[in-house]
Amino acid sequence: MSIVAKVIAQSDISERFLSSAELTQLQDFFNKGSVRISAAQKLAANEQKIVDQGSKQFWNQCPNTPSNSGNAQKTGLCQRDQGWYIRLVSYCILAGNSKPLEDIGLDGMREMYISLGVPLANLKVAMGCLKSVAMGLLSSEEAAIAGPYFDQLIRAF
Repeated sequence: MSIVAKVIAQSDISERFLSSAELTQLQDFFNKGSVRISAAQKLAANEQKIVDQGSKQFWNQCPNTPSNSGNAQKTGLCQRDQGWYIRLVSYCILAGNSKPLEDIGLDGMREMYISLGVPLANLKVAMGCLKSVAMGLLSSEEAAIAGPYFDQLIRAF
């Protein structure tokens, strides 16, 4: 749910008009719309670059991991997931909140990785590497918006 829908729903449930603070929150959201769109476009346009460079950084830090085992299928699956997380971050940027990450159930994803024998500590490092590469591609204003969503992913693992 976007911040717009959330604010309106909260007001409607309370059967009241939007408060001054809520209107200010929406105004800020709208004012930063072009920055959010630009950040999401950059992530989409550079997904493969972020995944490739993030993977290299990760493998330098964690060389003995399933994604770097020489098994092309495992590498491909891990990198596919990394691209998926970048896409989820872009959805959060556009929505203005972390609902897209919450909706996929990060707890469930963590449990899936545990069942597959993927070390969660490695996932935390991998997400940090993706963030590092992505932040280098974004302006400071875009990075300020995108960074917290990457941080939420890192904390989840």
